[in-house]
Amino acid sequence: MAVEKDPRLAEMLKKRLAHEDISNVRLVNDDILKLELEDIPRLPGKKMKVIGNLPYNISTPFLESLVENRNLVSRAVLMFQLELARRLTASPGNKEFGAMTVLIQYHAHISPLLEVSKASFYPRPKVDSMVLELDFERPHPRRAEDEAKFKMVVRGAFAHRRKTLLNSLKRTLSSRTSEELLAALRKCAIDPGKRAETLNIDQFLCLTSALPALS
Repeated sequence: MAVEKDPRLAEMLKKRLAHEDISNVRLVNDDILKLELEDIPRLPGKKMKVIGNLPYNISTPFLESLVENRNLVSRAVLMFQLELARRLTASPGNKEFGAMTVLIQYHAHISPLLEVSKASFYPRPKVDSMVLELDFERPHPRRAEDEAKFKMVVRGAFAHRRKTLLNSLKRTLSSRTSEELLAALRKCAIDPGKRAETLNIDQFLCLTSALPALS
């Protein structure tokens, strides 16, 4: 199945498929963000593989859709703007490491496959690109007991990047007292004066478990 939003490009692709006598491709002229992945036909018991060159302005919402539907997708090979690709593959301690990095790497093993120069396209875009593989069958080995709570903690930690971890969490997890936050940080041997980008996924998981239930 191929999805193309632009009706002109969809028509061109339709003609090319016919010219090449390719009959096993179902072409859908629609917005990929409006399609329900669970409604896409697939073999019984099989997960889908997703391959695409995304419009860069929909990269983040499409990634969120893949994560939400990860039980339907085995892996995805996608091209992203280079800046976003570097954020998705960043390591702790890197300024590009952020909430999206943690949440995507928690759900999928990410591998850089190919860096693509803007000179490879016509008309030439303003940015370089990178192709990444996201393997949803190889998530982070340690899992959160409450994934909604884990997501809330991660987003809260990065909400005020220039502030310390403690101060960022105090501002975003307002239902938790400073004493509760400090106790959780100490339990996980995390310096409250650190910033969120210095923590790894396991430390965020520990912090999530150590904090009382969030409301």
